[in-house]
Amino acid sequence: QVQLVESGGGLVQPGGSLRLSCAASGITFSIYGVGWHRQAPGKQRELVAHITSGGNVYYADSVKGRFTISRDNAKNTVVLQMNSLKPEDTAVYYCNVARAPNTYWGQGTQVTVSS
Repeated sequence: QVQLVESGGGLVQPGGSLRLSCAASGITFSIYGVGWHRQAPGKQRELVAHITSGGNVYYADSVKGRFTISRDNAKNTVVLQMNSLKPEDTAVYYCNVARAPNTYWGQGTQVTVSS
């Protein structure tokens, strides 16, 4: 059974930082691409950052220079370090692992950026 457990969300002031973590079990984590997506109220879910099994990374333009994605295959975890947070970063953040034809999602963690 595949499980993805996210942690690290919360309430932070604009300009602050949060570190999201996603721990995977039930898969050979190292061969999967891993991504963080987010969904704000009334908006579609969007890809924020992605890291391939080979370590190549992608960032949405809206988070470039502020967010960093990394993975630790020995610990089956992926981390999203979020700095210089803005109110528009407020959303539920979801961890996703995928390797065709399989894709799995975490339950989501709320990030709220507000003063």
